[in-house]
Amino acid sequence: MFLEFIGIDPESGQTGSPTVWVDPETHDIVMQSYTADEATRVQCARNTAPGHALGIPDHETVIRIPARMVPALREACDAVERQL
Repeated sequence: MFLEFIGIDPESGQTGSPTVWVDPETHDIVMQSYTADEATRVQCARNTAPGHALGIPDHETVIRIPARMVPALREACDAVERQL
């Protein structure tokens, strides 16, 4: 699978870099970011979307995306729209 690189956290330095890619086959946005702390995970598990079960499914996780990554997410959305 080839992922199209979109952007990386400009403040990350050489390690621990939140990063955004787009999968050109599925048009999914793929992210690497910080694992959310336990307090955040608990809040997410308790505050689910209406109609959804409580908790975080085993095949999912909670990540934190720095607000400064919003431009990269917008660019990823634009890339997906160009592919469709």
